[in-house]
Amino acid sequence: MSQKTFDQSQKKAVLLLADGSRFEGIAIGKIGTTGGEICFNTGMTGYQEIYTDPSYYGQIVVNTTSHIGNYGVEDDEQESDSPKIRGLVVNTFSQDFSRPTGTDSLQNYLDKNNIVGIAELDTRLLVRYIRNKGAMNAIISSEDLSDEELAQKLAEVPDMNGLELSSFVSTKEPYFVGDENAPYKVAVLDLGVKTSILKHLSTRGAYLKVFPAKTSFEEMKAWGPNGYFLSNGPGDPSSMEYAVNTAKEIMAGNHPLFGICLGHQIISLACGVPTFKMHNGHRGLNHPVKNMVSGKSEVTSQNHGFAVSREDVEKSDLVELTHVNLNDDTCAGIAVKGKKTFSVQYHPESSPGPHDSRYLFDQFIDLFKS
Repeated sequence: MSQKTFDQSQKKAVLLLADGSRFEGIAIGKIGTTGGEICFNTGMTGYQEIYTDPSYYGQIVVNTTSHIGNYGVEDDEQESDSPKIRGLVVNTFSQDFSRPTGTDSLQNYLDKNNIVGIAELDTRLLVRYIRNKGAMNAIISSEDLSDEELAQKLAEVPDMNGLELSSFVSTKEPYFVGDENAPYKVAVLDLGVKTSILKHLSTRGAYLKVFPAKTSFEEMKAWGPNGYFLSNGPGDPSSMEYAVNTAKEIMAGNHPLFGICLGHQIISLACGVPTFKMHNGHRGLNHPVKNMVSGKSEVTSQNHGFAVSREDVEKSDLVELTHVNLNDDTCAGIAVKGKKTFSVQYHPESSPGPHDSRYLFDQFIDLFKS
């Protein structure tokens, strides 16, 4: 099956970076103007999963893969109810898709979801540039705006440092996932959770109740869960005192607790270990991580712009280092001493990505049995 979708290839678009660098291309997605922190993902596949990952809220994503859109979109590949990225930058954008199971073109999908993008850029040059310069804000426009107008709009985009974003992407009301007759109950604090994470927990015998980000520990505890889960999500963890306090209360009762990505950072902060804004972050499907407990290495899927200070982990009397990123030796996982609490910086649900780390969900469920 092949479907022709649109023809706006002559419509120009501009990408302007906070340092004044300017790139020209053609418009994709919705015609308009958008701003956010620019970052890049090196994954070769899974663009729809990337765009719908709530952890990208507030960010413009650069896909390093040369061809984007060629397999369209499919309903089953949503990680949330809609794309959460602020904008999209690609090299070659396919207006056609040929996957038999595809439900729509990527162009139509972006347009319907109000995502502004730009194509026909030298993304290798752009990625090398922002890799060296570091994360910064940017703006994409396919409207007829002057550089002065774009610069003014860009100045209004908030800095990611100190920005609390989980409450914007979290569920507004609690909801349930899985079989209510399952042997275990897990309370999920939704800081921007991915659908695949919920699937992996529920298929391992857990009935889930997903709570809004600012839910108190007492409200979650009243449901009578066997364990607690702190999800991934966007923004600066140091701005989330509400979630840090919740993590402290969970650990005070020595309840089983598992955190992924932002959840990992929240648990670290609850133990007095600080986080920091990375130069570029880790976003891709092939990051090597070493499990310091087993001695084995795993290839992981990652998406984060903040990290936990390894130096402070190694100084701490409360936590121990369990996983290390082999690319840059940053902290990729911790366990809390004397508690049923552990967390990792990467994504063991790996959607998209390799399956090497899915044992961590089993490790969490095993805590209920003990």
